[in-house]
Amino acid sequence: MADIRRILPCVSAALILTIALPGAEPMTPVEPALAELANAHAFAQAAISPDGSRVAYVEPAGGAGRSLIYVVSLKSPGTRQRITAGDGKAVYEENSVAWSPDGKQIAFLSNREMQDQQQLYIVPSAGGSARQITHLKGLIESPRWSPDGKRMAILYTENLERSAGPLDPVPASAGAVQSKIFEQRLAVVNLSDGSVKQLTPPDLYIYEYNWSPDGRNFAVTAAPGEGDANWWIAQIYTVSAETGETRSIYKPPVQQQIAYPRWSPDGQSIAFIGGIMSDEGSTGGDVFAVSSDGGPARDLTPGLASSASSLQWRAPSKLYFTEHVDGGSGFSVLDSASGQIERMWRGDESLGSLTLSSDGTTSAVIRNSFEAPPEVWAGPVGDWKPLTHENQDRKPLWGKSQSIHWMSDGARVQGWLIYPLKFDPATKYPMVVSVHGGPAAATSPSWPRPGPNATLLSQQGYFVFMPNPRGSYGQGEKFTMANVKDFGYGDLADILAGVDEVIKTVPVDPARVGITGWSYGGYMTMWAVTQTNRFHAAVAGAGLSNWQSYYGENAIDQWMIPYFGASVYDDPKIYARSSAIEFVKQVKTPTLMLVGDRDGEVPAPQSFEFWHALKTLGVKTELVVYPDEGHRIRKPEHQRDIQLRMIEWFNQNLR
Repeated sequence: MADIRRILPCVSAALILTIALPGAEPMTPVEPALAELANAHAFAQAAISPDGSRVAYVEPAGGAGRSLIYVVSLKSPGTRQRITAGDGKAVYEENSVAWSPDGKQIAFLSNREMQDQQQLYIVPSAGGSARQITHLKGLIESPRWSPDGKRMAILYTENLERSAGPLDPVPASAGAVQSKIFEQRLAVVNLSDGSVKQLTPPDLYIYEYNWSPDGRNFAVTAAPGEGDANWWIAQIYTVSAETGETRSIYKPPVQQQIAYPRWSPDGQSIAFIGGIMSDEGSTGGDVFAVSSDGGPARDLTPGLASSASSLQWRAPSKLYFTEHVDGGSGFSVLDSASGQIERMWRGDESLGSLTLSSDGTTSAVIRNSFEAPPEVWAGPVGDWKPLTHENQDRKPLWGKSQSIHWMSDGARVQGWLIYPLKFDPATKYPMVVSVHGGPAAATSPSWPRPGPNATLLSQQGYFVFMPNPRGSYGQGEKFTMANVKDFGYGDLADILAGVDEVIKTVPVDPARVGITGWSYGGYMTMWAVTQTNRFHAAVAGAGLSNWQSYYGENAIDQWMIPYFGASVYDDPKIYARSSAIEFVKQVKTPTLMLVGDRDGEVPAPQSFEFWHALKTLGVKTELVVYPDEGHRIRKPEHQRDIQLRMIEWFNQNLR
């Protein structure tokens, strides 16, 4: 028998372009659209100077890991200056921009010295040669200046030879399996001589940090042990910038994860975002504060009908935060003394990397939506003007988008509907439901990226429905927690109620509805086809079929305890209740499964298990395993292959 783990046959482009059932409308070629998405400029970071006059931003430069840093003045946005460690001709991996407190210098990371090793550099913001500061071996991240501008802090993982994070490929296992832990530590760099002092203990993994206003201490989120696995049990610590003394000041309850620790300007408290969060880096919840001396945390935004996603102090009592709001984005300011919240902006789009000037009057942000590709914007919040025009000639290759709402179990639920590109109200169309990952996340309007993305199905003559069911961000913390101990039940009920609402309002053929998703969306795809026959085709990416076996296979098992209430060893029945494999004999839906072979978040055996069951039961199924890929598919050829296979599968089974 052929080894399916290593077989990755090329999908025939001709097949993709010509499959159609008799009488079906001709399909639009998909190859040009894939090329268009791959060529769109993306922006990784935008950082405004302290005085609000200039913006530094990072954009990929083509090729694995390569990126460019530019600085542009708000007074003359038509010209830009490149910041680099080189001579201005070569392209390196350069990113992680940080302005000095006086705005006269910019720190950044560059791999000019060695391809697989970034170092810290500093360059005058007005232009000139960059100075290399560090000569370290290992991963360097998140450089930030001390308040007096004489030192810098970094997160440093000594001797780490691979990129860090749960989305990256896990190391291949062979021989005796060992857990070698590389701890990410907080370190301080002396800018005068480049010396580096690691502050935090060698057995404590630091996730995020923030300088105190006087530069004497740090607030950090951290947990002992392996970094990828333990983010869900992180606590808030204070760390002495001089001695490294590390003290826990806040241990959150089990169903609260923490992010964005930010020291108040008066030094008396530390604000943070707290809530149930299923993924490191996917942040949402209420805004809390804890005394810098320790003690209980206080919810500053009780009853907030959105989900805070980032924090910035800009005055003693003014705390600014971005937020997920009803399928879109928002930006608000909280008066921490009175508790009053003022929403400064709300839009149906996605915001990234929003930063404020020192006085809070000017900001820089990366904006994009279903209608507008990414660009860097700057100006007063809500009155931004574009600083870049890299994507100005790109137009949507999909139909119009519409936010819809419906009721499910007494709750108001939101989702997005993408119309077929060439919509004719007299025609009945197929539809694909695309379920987001998480579950603590949300689909908001954004320009599609290469890889797992259902938006291009619109070009092929489909409605694409993107629900934000219970468990999602954007409706408040009660809604986000509504799927605790209930995976697959209430959230699927919300999705099916949304499908009913769509069918009532637009011409969708109920006999030609499919479902897809990646990660938690992959789980929901596997689960849905075991619970209902309403879906006539399914594509499960990085799907999860058996919560009981998954618990012992994945590299991030701590995330499940807040949702299930106990480990699988203490309460196996609660895990079995939500496992698709328990109901697999009910499946009739043709199902395609896609997964990376070194996925640590949702390991490939979960897809093998479901594929094997469907094959044994005579259900139409295929499984494709992508070599040397983790949870996030990074190789362009694999991203393209996923798009083509997904479109082909739905065209075969729904058209």
